[in-house]
Amino acid sequence: MANLTTIGFDADDTLWQNEQFFRQTEKRFAALLAAHVEGHDIEARLLEAEKRNLAVYGFGIKGFTLSMIETALELGGGRIPPEVIREILDAGREMLSHPVETLPHVRETLERLAGDYRLVLITKGDLFDQERKLAQSGLGELFDAVEIVSDKTADTYQRIFSRHGDGPEHSMMVGNSLKSDVVPAIQAGSWGVYIPHELTWVLEHVEEPAGAPRFRRLDHLGELERLLRELPR
Repeated sequence: MANLTTIGFDADDTLWQNEQFFRQTEKRFAALLAAHVEGHDIEARLLEAEKRNLAVYGFGIKGFTLSMIETALELGGGRIPPEVIREILDAGREMLSHPVETLPHVRETLERLAGDYRLVLITKGDLFDQERKLAQSGLGELFDAVEIVSDKTADTYQRIFSRHGDGPEHSMMVGNSLKSDVVPAIQAGSWGVYIPHELTWVLEHVEEPAGAPRFRRLDHLGELERLLRELPR
């Protein structure tokens, strides 16, 4: 596509698995705490803590772990033994060391696009953890640039696509989150390509911008090349 020069890719749950490890740890946490507190929706209280703490801790496993500890103390107070807090910390460390599981169609699609477009990884979350996952994925060499940001807004995409490309109007963002990857990219003037993942954090849910001319939805990343051929020039 002559006018499209740059493609941005989200990382978590677009290139590799992520949310499933949060869900598994959340269930482990709820089961652990259920032995010490009664009459509470533990997972709902944890989500409340996560919402409050996003502005302080940002996105990622470290903030999630601190929110679990905060929830345990709020619900259990002095009844929570130290070994429970220790197990919560252990669960967070396990998440930070979990092997990277690349999603289907990722490597071959990136390899085929790398020579024709500038590829930019645009991900939010903890710096160390995102750098670890990128290194373990073996995909780093396929990207012309990597941007690890605290949040994704229209201004974020305006800045990144101007720095690493020819501006947002000549760029595309691909990801599994409508709220973070698709809607703000379209607001910045880019194409926004939504590839749903079976698990998406509830705080990333918004309505599809179905009427937006630059919005597209795919079933998996392997369909991206076909889409690029079909887009208007």
